[in-house]
Amino acid sequence: MKVRNSAVRLGLLPAGIAIALTPAFASAQDAAAGATTLDRLEVTGSRIRGANMETQQPILTLSRENLEKQGFTSVADVLQNMTSAGSPAISRSEALASGENVGGYYIDIRNLGATRTLVLMNGKRLGATSGGYQDLSQIPMSAIERIEVLKDGASAIYGSDAIAGVVNVITRKRFDGAEAQVYLGQYGEGDGETNQYSFTMGSEGERGGITLSAEYSKQDPVMAKDRWFSKDGAKGPNSTTADWSALSQNGSWCDPRVFNDCIKQGNEPSPIWQTLNPGGDPTNPNDYHQITAAEYANSNQQMMLQTGIERKSVYVNANYDFTDSISFNADILYNERTTDQQIAGYPYQSQAFGTPLAGNSAFNPVGQDVEFRRRLWEVPRTTESKLKTLRFAPTVSGFFEFAGKSFDWNVGALFNRNESTKTNHGDMSLIAARQALGQSYIDANGVARCGTAASPIEGCYAWNPLLPAGVAGPGSLDNKDLQNFLFPSFTTTGVTKTTSFTADLSGSIVTLPAGDLGFAIGVEHREEEGRFVPDAFMQSGEYTGLAQTTTNGKYDLDEVYLELNIPVLADMAFAKELTVNVAGRYSDYSNFGDTVNGKFGITWRPLDELLVRGTYAEGFRAPSVDNLYGGTGSSFEKYTDPCSVGVPGSIAGSAACTNAGVAPNYVQLGQGLEPCTTWPCATPDQFISGSNPNLLPETSKSKTIGLVWSPRWVQGLDISLDWFNYQIKDMIISDSVDRILRDCYVLGNAARCEGIVRADDGHITQLFYGLANLGQMETEGYDLGVKYRLPELAIGQISLDWQTTYTAKYDEQGQNSAGETITSGYVGSPGIFRVRSNLGVNWEKGDWGVNYTARYYSGMKEDCISTADGWCDLADRYQNGEWAPLRSTGSNTFHDLQVSYKAPWDATIAVGANNLFNHRGALQYSAPNSDYAYYGGFDIGRYVYLKYTQRF
Repeated sequence: MKVRNSAVRLGLLPAGIAIALTPAFASAQDAAAGATTLDRLEVTGSRIRGANMETQQPILTLSRENLEKQGFTSVADVLQNMTSAGSPAISRSEALASGENVGGYYIDIRNLGATRTLVLMNGKRLGATSGGYQDLSQIPMSAIERIEVLKDGASAIYGSDAIAGVVNVITRKRFDGAEAQVYLGQYGEGDGETNQYSFTMGSEGERGGITLSAEYSKQDPVMAKDRWFSKDGAKGPNSTTADWSALSQNGSWCDPRVFNDCIKQGNEPSPIWQTLNPGGDPTNPNDYHQITAAEYANSNQQMMLQTGIERKSVYVNANYDFTDSISFNADILYNERTTDQQIAGYPYQSQAFGTPLAGNSAFNPVGQDVEFRRRLWEVPRTTESKLKTLRFAPTVSGFFEFAGKSFDWNVGALFNRNESTKTNHGDMSLIAARQALGQSYIDANGVARCGTAASPIEGCYAWNPLLPAGVAGPGSLDNKDLQNFLFPSFTTTGVTKTTSFTADLSGSIVTLPAGDLGFAIGVEHREEEGRFVPDAFMQSGEYTGLAQTTTNGKYDLDEVYLELNIPVLADMAFAKELTVNVAGRYSDYSNFGDTVNGKFGITWRPLDELLVRGTYAEGFRAPSVDNLYGGTGSSFEKYTDPCSVGVPGSIAGSAACTNAGVAPNYVQLGQGLEPCTTWPCATPDQFISGSNPNLLPETSKSKTIGLVWSPRWVQGLDISLDWFNYQIKDMIISDSVDRILRDCYVLGNAARCEGIVRADDGHITQLFYGLANLGQMETEGYDLGVKYRLPELAIGQISLDWQTTYTAKYDEQGQNSAGETITSGYVGSPGIFRVRSNLGVNWEKGDWGVNYTARYYSGMKEDCISTADGWCDLADRYQNGEWAPLRSTGSNTFHDLQVSYKAPWDATIAVGANNLFNHRGALQYSAPNSDYAYYGGFDIGRYVYLKYTQRF
């Protein structure tokens, strides 16, 4: 790929390179299931129509029949079950995730990132958030005819984002009749209930038809306290009270008469935090004791393990043939999605906000300003994320004959608008907190009021943070009036728009000895616009949550592409077919300039039953609106401070650290300003991250070589084996906290020290890290597919489908403790499985059917949280010359089963269970794709369901 600055834009059309091949395969049997006339077929990954194009492509096709045999209710869940799918992006188990993209459901192919997989709906972009995420939850399952997945780079055909592959959701058209479906399901524990109702109806005439599909779906949340791996804490069943948070719902305070500012200085003793005795008087300083681990907070008790989601959607397709050669087609989609999150009450630290309990508060036990800690247990933090999608995609298409050749053309447009609204509750207003913690009194009715009896503050209620949760008394946070005063609702709004206009022409130029030379040429103009506006409180920082600022920006682009399909040999010995496919795309962006990307593919069929194919493709991903024009956000990052003693590669006591005011015996401080015992350790303060308007596009190269064998002597058997390799450069990544600290303190780069602020005790209180084109990675592996439909037997029809992905390499570029550039391998890390394999067995006889699937995941290795016995079985491991201990876990297999019956009244009844044997995955203390000690892509219990479909 070549990127040029906008100052030298050229309106040229390069011929690039391009098309066809690798991982999964589409056999002749799959093609027959497509129900599309082959001589006019256009498949995902190519713009050229033709009967032989589908066999050139590395396409996995999921028909509606395939979808019905699975117990899933969303497109994202179906795709996540593919062996080539990576870890779920922002999974439903990531309860602590925040921002615009949370609440949506995305697909990540090859673990290259959800923004590097392009999602299409009927060949047109789905529309994305300002961060570039394409939400699959907006597509109703009842509207889907099939899903085509191209597991190969396709930027030469589709432009930006098609690095890992392309998912094309094809909807139902010219449906004649009516169909209603009811789906009911829940986990064996009695939670996570799902109710889904859909209705599809359509009418087809001689020249056109209309299809309408409406769907309502609701999935209840699952609480962390109701699962074995999440109810006890961060270490699962191995958690102890010492692993819980010292910022407890019991409240604690530090006596300023003994510890002054309650911050440990040098060799001074650590401050003592004390909590109220049972039945004690909160105003009596003698009624307190030092808080113990038994009184810490297990925040998991209030958190959702799996978020709840509700969807309402209506899809309409209308098409009409003006003449035999000119047709009109229009897709209209309206979707409303609501996602609910809940996490534990905020861990309030008065020192973090400069809001001590005032000495003249009615609740102060010593008459001096008191620093305190209190988890706001009575008011868990909740987020309701709403998304409204309106999509309109009209197309006029047709064909004509010229000089004895057929040509296809189409002119289309896309208007996609997403409106998001997020409502947050449970974060405290700091403006109200200052008043509630200030001077106060108890009125005649026993109500705690702000101010004095002579000069009360109207509408203000006083708060006693030293009163434990569940203990009655003035100033208790159980008081609803006090809650309403302290906890406003915060509303964030966002709008993203995608507008595109396209024109395409395809056909054959000339007939060569081996066949027609096919071509496709087209142009596209697209505009992307995004705005995400946090609540005024969030922007001002006057609340306890993560600070955010507005994202607002747009860009446009013009593109032109050319694709050629060149038959070289045909019907010759050892060359039944030899075809070359090339494609090139020129893209001119208004922000970073222009780029040229190509693709080259070759298809060779030495024998009728054997196909050999390979591709080389260039790809790119343009920076998103959020990458370029996003404001700033904040988060509690985990990092390793090289100036701390006890950390790998510690430089404690060095001139760089002491000059920054860090004591030689400093131990990194974590949450609650407690010394860290494991690393990386979470900061007690919010760090700021932001966008970068000077970002360039990411670039990629992908290569594939594959075989498809359908032996003539075994009818119904298809075997494919494909090798893939992806390399991505200039990846847009966050300039990590660890990288900045190493550059500053270890490498002595003074420029990198700017923006690092430390408190007197040495811990980092402020740090900014932005986006940059710093990343580089490479992945390589194999896809094996075996499909076998046995001859029909007396016991019924049996078919097998075995799909396996083997990842041989997954390397990322990074830095070691010395700041040197290194490459680290991550195959076997949580979510990056060495082997993922699905074996499906389907049996049908008469009106009965059984579908069984076994889902296999190889073992994982994660960083050790401790090197003590039982916690780290690979404690002596080194990588790139540095100590890198790991903990390994075994493989996992989940079993799914569905039994179906076709009733004589034209109905289908299906009952099934996902994770039939209630298999439990191993504990993962690094909480991958989750906020708990469990991999976020694994089943969290046995899920049983009933599905009833009635056709009319």
